[in-house]
Amino acid sequence: MDQMAELPVDARNAVEIVVYIRNHLGDEQRGHVVSTLEKIDGIIGAEFCPLRNHLVLARYNKNIFSSQDVLKSFNALNLEARLIGPI
Repeated sequence: MDQMAELPVDARNAVEIVVYIRNHLGDEQRGHVVSTLEKIDGIIGAEFCPLRNHLVLARYNKNIFSSQDVLKSFNALNLEARLIGPI
């Protein structure tokens, strides 16, 4: 049985990357970043690492965005962000 057929479209096209944010952000600011990113068409989800507040796991649809597009979305929020790599 083909398991890919059982996955939602977003899951089949999802890519996960780690982004480093140099800025020091408080809880409220991190929440704002996540909610803003998740409203962007093509970004499936974003979450900060609980013990490493400078790292963000970002999931995006590879058919809509590239990793550089995701990085530009972080930078558009006036964050000094760097792409660490894929998961």
